[in-house]
Amino acid sequence: MAKWTINDAEQLYRVKRWGGGYFEIGSNGNLQVTPHLKNPNVRIDFNSVLEEIKEEGVQFPVVVRFHDILRSQVALLNDAFRQHIQEAEYQGQYLGVYPVKVNQMREVVEEIADAGQPYSYGLEAGSKAELLTVLAYNTHADALTILNGYKDEEFMKLALLGRKMGRKVIVVVEKYSELLQLVKSAQELNIDPIIGVRSKMTVKGRGKWESSGGDRAKFGLTNAEIINAARYLEQHNMGHCLKLLHFHIGSQLTDIRSVKEAVAEGGRIYAELRHMGVEMEYVDVGGGLGVDYDGSQSTSDSSRNYSMDEYVADVVYGIRDVCDLEGVPHPNLVSESGRAMTAHHSCVITPIMGEVTASGMDFDTTYREGEHWLLGQMREQVELLPSADNLQEIFNDVSQYKEQALDAFKLRVISMEELAKIETLYWRSCRQISARLKELDFIPEELRELEVGLSSQYLCNLSVFQSAADTWAIDQVLPVVPLTRMNERPTVNCSLVDITCDSDGKIDQFVGNEGLTDTLPLHPLKDGEEYYIGLFLTGAYQDVMGDMHNLFGRLNEVHIFTDDDDPKDFYIEEVVRGSSVSDVLSIMQYNPDSMATDVKRVIDKLIAAGDIRPREGVKWIDFYEDCLAGYTYLKR
Repeated sequence: MAKWTINDAEQLYRVKRWGGGYFEIGSNGNLQVTPHLKNPNVRIDFNSVLEEIKEEGVQFPVVVRFHDILRSQVALLNDAFRQHIQEAEYQGQYLGVYPVKVNQMREVVEEIADAGQPYSYGLEAGSKAELLTVLAYNTHADALTILNGYKDEEFMKLALLGRKMGRKVIVVVEKYSELLQLVKSAQELNIDPIIGVRSKMTVKGRGKWESSGGDRAKFGLTNAEIINAARYLEQHNMGHCLKLLHFHIGSQLTDIRSVKEAVAEGGRIYAELRHMGVEMEYVDVGGGLGVDYDGSQSTSDSSRNYSMDEYVADVVYGIRDVCDLEGVPHPNLVSESGRAMTAHHSCVITPIMGEVTASGMDFDTTYREGEHWLLGQMREQVELLPSADNLQEIFNDVSQYKEQALDAFKLRVISMEELAKIETLYWRSCRQISARLKELDFIPEELRELEVGLSSQYLCNLSVFQSAADTWAIDQVLPVVPLTRMNERPTVNCSLVDITCDSDGKIDQFVGNEGLTDTLPLHPLKDGEEYYIGLFLTGAYQDVMGDMHNLFGRLNEVHIFTDDDDPKDFYIEEVVRGSSVSDVLSIMQYNPDSMATDVKRVIDKLIAAGDIRPREGVKWIDFYEDCLAGYTYLKR
């Protein structure tokens, strides 16, 4: 067998292909992080991060945030727009916004807003709670505040408060009745709003969210409604307030052709409105800039067939060409790229708590006088295997004997011990057959499925429903990578299972070297040595969409900043503690203090009755209260 190399590990785990330049496998087999694309000399060894987390006394699992990656992505997008605007001699500016819904965590919003200051990069809100947040955090005088989603009177008045504060708050009308409410509120308060209209595009995106466009789209105005909206505003002496055209054809756009088509259609609508005398200033192309989760650079649901630079160029040149053809001014460009800004900066790190195999523990199969003939037949097949030519025949026979043995056990013909021996011999024969499959020129379908049947399940100390909700809900693929030992050959084919008592709590779709696979090769677990894996690209949506299935709460968070002068090139800037048991119980309307009092009352009665010694009773009460205050995840 050829020696295992780092190149082999890269081919298997595709780190460079999904890592966006931020992640790669080091020569020592550990995952390396380069948070600044423009400064590749700053490299963080992930094993050093693990060691420092332990030194800080932070319990796993944890979310690790690389805030410099957030800042890098903001600069990357804005610089790309600036470059293409200059090269295309485009007459408008780029004034992007970050959609808060993608990750509403305060630390994320603060970092993006700060990194966006030099670019007048703004924020987008889609609810009253998000708008209240944005009004406090989007303080740059030239940055836009885009308001999407359905709105009521209170929402409109909050938007007008933003105008009163001197902010460039743009209310995007999603349905016609909102316009009537906005005009009414604006006239009552005597405040001129900045108004946008969202077009219900005929173009559809490609991927899981293609229903965001088309006639059945949830949001947006038809062409007739947009024209009527412009006329209604003119009738109310507010025609000058209509400044923005918005369209959005879906999140995680997989195919660049849908972007080109949407830009062409949106550009024509903008041009027609200008011809009608509407002095539009902005075209908002919405979100949709995808992330290549599986590294395939394809139109699969978890990928994209274009780069960020290609996306930006198609927006800039597409709008320019339509405007030049129509003889209208170039508008300022707005995009709402959230997934591409946040996905790479965050990952979930979990230790592997154990291994679950279909075969279970090995069992002594030594021959005993008087054993049932089925056991003898099974033992004979196993002995024939090393020299057998027809592996399919052997597999058929051992499978039949196993089924017959189960029926015999149910009929009390064989004992439980005999059944355990037969099952052990069956799994032993399957492993030998699987090991010999590479000898065959053609592998029958049943034997190909053996690999999955024999694969292990590695038990992860996390809840899929809390930390990787999209893998369960919409079959989103997230890259999974061991953080160390990638200079060793991985010999255990695995799927991942979590610690919830739900059979759906698993991850069984992985980025493979030839596309998606049901299992992922990982390294065998070693006694006394912890083995950590990371779920990557979790910064978009996964951070904020989790639920508390089995009352597993939010994870501890570790915030990493780079420091070129530090020997390890990083420092932990902040540790945000995750949910305690008491926290999650309180959310579910339990009263942890009352529960502790109730348990104490019962133990006091046992002490009074002489069933428990006082010293022992106090220890049990303290233990119960410590558990209430503790982390919701397993301890090692």
